[in-house]
Amino acid sequence: MRNLILFGAPGAGKGTQGKSLSERYKIPQISTGDILRSSVKNKTALGLKAKEYMDRGALVPDEIVLGMVVERLKSDDCEKGFILDGFPRNIKQADALETLLGAMGKGIDSVIGIDVERKELVRRLSGRRVCRKCGANYHIIFSPPLNMGVCDKCGAEIYQRDDDREDTIEARLKVYEQETFPLVDYYGKKKLYRPVNGIGSVDTITESVVRAIEAGKS
Repeated sequence: MRNLILFGAPGAGKGTQGKSLSERYKIPQISTGDILRSSVKNKTALGLKAKEYMDRGALVPDEIVLGMVVERLKSDDCEKGFILDGFPRNIKQADALETLLGAMGKGIDSVIGIDVERKELVRRLSGRRVCRKCGANYHIIFSPPLNMGVCDKCGAEIYQRDDDREDTIEARLKVYEQETFPLVDYYGKKKLYRPVNGIGSVDTITESVVRAIEAGKS
């Protein structure tokens, strides 16, 4: 049984590492974004409530998000564990998650923090580009198109989304630092937080994450 939380700023690589860990441990990677999209698409009771907020551009309340997370954690594929990717996002959510997991007879085994300095986070996020037509993803440094500004797959224009502009990135990082970063101390006091260096190849970082997880089981 491995119940894990992947923690880190936007651009730290939580999604990539979550996928690698999911394959290694045969447990699901769970993100609130995926849960929201699935619940809305399937028109679940909580999904319909969430859609009301999303349609008017408002944040979905914590109690709805938590309800969706708990529903997901009750699924059969979570019996051997799970990986929460970027959740909880604040101490209030963390307290509620602990209470709800306790009611299910479960708890968190490790919180793995992927550490990447701010300058590198901005470089990673601001370099992202997307094709307007087919949605193919690129990065001007790590995976550029053959011809800058043109999609390799369909020849359409590639562009920078508003979310990937530096002013938006700085705003996202500020929210993270104010609301989410305090969870380092929160989980540190519970002796669950284990930081790893988020710079290097995907495989190197994965091995560091795995060592941190296994150290937590000993």
